[in-house]
Amino acid sequence: MKKLGIMFCLLISIVLVTAGCSKKKEQKPETNSEEVSSMETIEGVWNGSINIPNQPLPIILTFDKTSGKISIPAQGVSDYALATVTLNETELFFEMNIQNQRLTFDGKVEQDKISGTFTQQGQSFPFELTKGSPEEVAETGDVVQVAVENGKMDGLLEIPQGEGPFPLMVIIAGSGPTDRDGNSPALPGKNNSLKMIAEGLAAEGVASIRYDKRGIGVNISLAGKEEDLQFDHYIDDAAAWVHFAKNDPRFSEVGIIGHSEGSLIGMVAAEQADADTYISIAGAGRPIDQVLMEQLEAQLPANLLEESNTILDKLKQGEQVQTISPELQSLFRPSVQPYIISWLQYDPAEQLKKLQVPVLLVNGTRDIQVPVKDAELLHDVKKDTELLIVDNMNHILKESPEDREGNMATYGNPDLPLAQGLMDGIIEFLKVKVVSEN
Repeated sequence: MKKLGIMFCLLISIVLVTAGCSKKKEQKPETNSEEVSSMETIEGVWNGSINIPNQPLPIILTFDKTSGKISIPAQGVSDYALATVTLNETELFFEMNIQNQRLTFDGKVEQDKISGTFTQQGQSFPFELTKGSPEEVAETGDVVQVAVENGKMDGLLEIPQGEGPFPLMVIIAGSGPTDRDGNSPALPGKNNSLKMIAEGLAAEGVASIRYDKRGIGVNISLAGKEEDLQFDHYIDDAAAWVHFAKNDPRFSEVGIIGHSEGSLIGMVAAEQADADTYISIAGAGRPIDQVLMEQLEAQLPANLLEESNTILDKLKQGEQVQTISPELQSLFRPSVQPYIISWLQYDPAEQLKKLQVPVLLVNGTRDIQVPVKDAELLHDVKKDTELLIVDNMNHILKESPEDREGNMATYGNPDLPLAQGLMDGIIEFLKVKVVSEN
């Protein structure tokens, strides 16, 4: 789990679902029903954010003729029904009720833009929406589908120019709402790191498939109920893509690249699906409870840190916890506990030992979320792996200054190239260890 993502969760839980606050409600603006415009003018998907200072909160609104729904990807909120939607000519008002709180949006519609004020418990922040879903972005490559639990999953296939068959790598994104390109709605801007990897592979004669995880982006329909999601679902999905590519005559060797949380997913899937090679980029070398506690130590007071440790101990034993402090609800809410329990069953070091294929372990010296020591730990438990440490590379695979503020600034800059040495190292490994040996 990403440190940055945890910080955002804690911030958002304070802003959106603060416990113990006043339940006094604001008055909804009065409207004349004869003056209410048709909702047809705003039907569709609107994408934007609540502009909390320094840390905007991405939101997605969907309106139909009579109602609306809101999604907050960073909080795991998907298609939450709005309590009220009122459109009076260009004046738009909508609200949501969550945990006995009333959150209101008072805005104005101007063609393909909605802007206004979000208010909760006397605190107000501007919000802005534009027409169109976040997935409506031009992409290169071909859309492919594979059958998975609860339906079909879409992926994006990048094929090199020339005649095949080509080696292919399945690229798995990191934790939370991170999409197939390596971008997250929990963070401002885009970095396009995984998209750049796919393009870099194609330029060197290696095909790739990258995909939004179930419940994310174009595969949001596969989400299901949060309490039903298991870590194994992600593993099975990744394995399905490996089987898909292995059965396609356009491809020869099929491997996996897993980034961050995708590293452990890919590690297990590579063994289950009999992949030909495996590459871990910025993957944890320890069980997630150890990584999480290390990250929380710098963010929580002693009482919440102790409670987090107690919760994780119980979850590791397969026991769910019902009583949780409000400040920790976003991280340990009951509906996400089954997923954490299933995640805790996997130790990256033990899983890596099972792989009998060429393995490359990659990390960067400026990664503030998963340090170099994790890659070194994995290398120590399996000495026949290749280890690539990229100077000045951070968690989103870009070159970064040493200071934390400068490092985080790269997370939203798609113009920055991948860190020097990353693609060279990956391509050399694939050509020597995979193509030449097969």
